[in-house]
Amino acid sequence: MRTADLTGLPTGIPEALHDEGIEELYPPQAEAVEAGLTDGESLVAAVPTASGKTLIAELAMLSSVARGGKALYIVPLRALASEKKAEFERWEEYGIDVGVSTGNYESSGEWLSSRDIIVATSEKVDSLVRNNAAWMDQLTCVVADEVHLVNDRNRGPTLEVTLAKLRRLNPNLQVVALSATVGNADVVADWLDAELVHSDWRPIDLKMGVHYGNAINFDDGSQREVPVGRGERQTPALVADALEGDDADDQGSSLVFVNSRRNAESAARRMADVTEQYITGDERGELAELAAEIRDISDTETSEDLAKVVAKGAAFHHAGLASEHRTLVEDAFRDRLIKCICATPTLAAGVNTPSRRVVVRDWQRYDGDYGGMKPLDVLEIHQMMGRAGRPGLDPYGEAVLLAKDADSRDELFERYIWADAEDVHSKLAAEPALRTHLLATIASGFAHTREGLLEFLDQTLYAAQTDDPERLGQVTDRVLDYLEINGFIEFEDQTIQATPVGHTVSRLYLDPMSAAEIIDGLEWSAKHRTEKLRALAGETSESSKRERDSKPDVTAGFQKASEMVNAGSGDEDSDDDGDELEFETDITYPTPLGLYHLVCRTPDMYQLYLKSGDRETYTELCYEREPEFLGRVPSEYEDVAFEDWLSALKTARLLEDWVGEVDEDRITERYGVGPGDIRGKVETAEWLLGAAERLASELDLEAVYAVREAKKRVEYGVREELLDLAGVRGVGRKRARRLFEAGVETRADLREAEKSRILAALRGRRKTAQNILEAAGRKDPSMDEVDESDAPDDAVPDDAGFETAKERANQQASLGDFE
Repeated sequence: MRTADLTGLPTGIPEALHDEGIEELYPPQAEAVEAGLTDGESLVAAVPTASGKTLIAELAMLSSVARGGKALYIVPLRALASEKKAEFERWEEYGIDVGVSTGNYESSGEWLSSRDIIVATSEKVDSLVRNNAAWMDQLTCVVADEVHLVNDRNRGPTLEVTLAKLRRLNPNLQVVALSATVGNADVVADWLDAELVHSDWRPIDLKMGVHYGNAINFDDGSQREVPVGRGERQTPALVADALEGDDADDQGSSLVFVNSRRNAESAARRMADVTEQYITGDERGELAELAAEIRDISDTETSEDLAKVVAKGAAFHHAGLASEHRTLVEDAFRDRLIKCICATPTLAAGVNTPSRRVVVRDWQRYDGDYGGMKPLDVLEIHQMMGRAGRPGLDPYGEAVLLAKDADSRDELFERYIWADAEDVHSKLAAEPALRTHLLATIASGFAHTREGLLEFLDQTLYAAQTDDPERLGQVTDRVLDYLEINGFIEFEDQTIQATPVGHTVSRLYLDPMSAAEIIDGLEWSAKHRTEKLRALAGETSESSKRERDSKPDVTAGFQKASEMVNAGSGDEDSDDDGDELEFETDITYPTPLGLYHLVCRTPDMYQLYLKSGDRETYTELCYEREPEFLGRVPSEYEDVAFEDWLSALKTARLLEDWVGEVDEDRITERYGVGPGDIRGKVETAEWLLGAAERLASELDLEAVYAVREAKKRVEYGVREELLDLAGVRGVGRKRARRLFEAGVETRADLREAEKSRILAALRGRRKTAQNILEAAGRKDPSMDEVDESDAPDDAVPDDAGFETAKERANQQASLGDFE
């Protein structure tokens, strides 16, 4: 089918496709159009990677807009959302407005109502439904990318329930589900009342095989010699072989998939010794610039290690990297500047990074529930292999597994090369998923009775697949009991309503169990603080509490004690009658550590693991800091509960280090994490503390102020005295500290202090200084003709001679080295 023959699209689109070189549709694309794709018919496209799924989605969305509707594109990852938005923006010159939304789960995103195509993660779409985004009923088309992820036990239920709700909101909604080839795509199509386009066609041939000995044996019976010398490894030999060629066009890049972050980094170091031999002089200069950009993102050892291998033409890629790191690596790989990426399977989850050759080095991964190394699913291996072959760049793609002997070679062919991908199965019936989605279903008005809930759930994939219809009802009853006991819903006869707190929890996108934990902790803190105040004021018994109103002296004492605590006093004082009231106690609002530990023990926070030796360390710390915890410390004999408590404490200590301005490289070393992990924990803690602030306010708890400050400190990563400075756009945690040490301590100081002092504190960076002064509201922010040498000596921070934390650490030890 020719693109010029396409109908139902906005004016100019067929011609634009022709200008892009797309004159003929791929067979799966043509089949989709023939099935009614551009006429509003729902469709499931189960086709291999690089077979044109994105254009199928674009044709559906553009034709929907042409009919006067609005389209939504749901992605599994934030990084993929940004990539797709950039891709779709090429249609803006034809009057198509594109928007993207991935964060702020409490927002209804009203600004999106003016957009024709909206790109969002499934979690964001779910939150928009919960917050009653008015434009949702204008949707005429929704595309679900990577729909096979309904099989994922963590994210699958959200995608499944979101699609069910969107279809209920818009009965005539066109649903286009895109997927890799799965075993039961027909079941997914039946669930969505959609036509199925199932194809194994690829624009570029994919040869899959196993390397054993000195050759790759492919599934088509052919062989390719790739010798491996004595004492050498298979992977470097395969990467070098792909790069062999007379010119750059003959050379192919490689993706190497391994099973852990550590293996990705060590493999990249080995591959860098290979790729360095194949980079040109010009590329060497570009790679040096790229390595400098990577170092600027973070002062951590991980950042430094990545920069070193990138300078040689290789890279590693895993979830521990900062998102900016991953973006730079992906872009450079697509531009063929980086020749090899060693990655964990997260890279196979949708981001566009095709290569000439894919090497699946590790086909097993440690699984604690399994009790050891567990073989990966066929679908996951095929997702990795599908990255081989770049349309327009490679004549073919090669995907290779590694075997040490003939038996392993035969096993890999049977297990993966010749095997079909597994069926996908709904994970909705698990209680953690249902308690979140049932509360949201009630709070957003989709159902107000038990029967209504079950009727709604009957529209899910789980209901379409289950052979035990009673199980969903049983789990639903248990979840409703939990929600009622914790005050999130209430029954009136047969009607179920969300309570005010239940509505808030749903809008905040919290797991109800997280909300219950936070509320219990904040109320526990308030109760114990009140008890201590009453003890101070003389209310030491139940009878004295009952008689409080009849004893003005006790009431006055309670008020006085409260005022003194609020003022932070710890000295002797007297009440209104002149009697002395001794006040010597540590009664305070919740401490930052107590609040960080509270949110870290919720199911919405992914806790750090306790490693060898950690249990003793954090048990000791637990008892040292026990007064700060918002809740009862479990007994050491409650083994699982106590270990979870300590894991939360370890995670909270990471956050405490972060707000204590400990350098990122120290944090990564101390906790065995990457810069991306730190930022992930910080973002999650900021969200959970924001939710805690809302809940504290709604429940009228005085802790709201302490929570707000703890949240701000996490957001900026600073001690209390830097909060004002760090809130200025462009300042950040490190510049705030330099400015503060130079005597510029507040936002007001930025408007009044000598410019030379500010410039010196910012290491002479004029543009940075000017932007900061503009953000602070200085009338004349220009740094022209300002000479930092005019600044007084105290304006230059002690660390001014060292550009990174690592360099400073080489010059002086910190107190943390002696802990």
